[in-house]
Amino acid sequence: MMDAPIKSGWAKWAAAAALVASVLAAGSVSHAADETTGAQVKPVLAEKLPNVPGKSLTAVLVNYAPGAKSARHHHAGSVFVYVLSGAVRSENSATGPAKVYKVGESFFEPSGSEHLVSENASATEPASLLAVFVADDGAQLTTFDK
Repeated sequence: MMDAPIKSGWAKWAAAAALVASVLAAGSVSHAADETTGAQVKPVLAEKLPNVPGKSLTAVLVNYAPGAKSARHHHAGSVFVYVLSGAVRSENSATGPAKVYKVGESFFEPSGSEHLVSENASATEPASLLAVFVADDGAQLTTFDK
């Protein structure tokens, strides 16, 4: 049985995702194509966390074309991911083997881990996800491995 602080922590993440989803529905900021990944990345929200000095919450919408994938990479801070459409295959060094996540499912990438697989699970249908980062103010959120 989960204890209350864990449930409360996940509830806060879910509330943050719902807030960002509402921002998406209301209209978002400009698009930015990321040619290294084959994905379209669209910033949604970036706010300093007043209750956590030196940290920011940043949300991005990632759209994967059919068959698109990202190169191996790692992120600054921690990342909560929520699948909005399609299906996404993901594997993280800290969370175990590759798994396909469908609409409404989510996963977490702990700070310091490596994202080994990040791709659209379909060769024929697009997929999209919302990634919510908590990282140091001004950090480069994604760094691709050489």
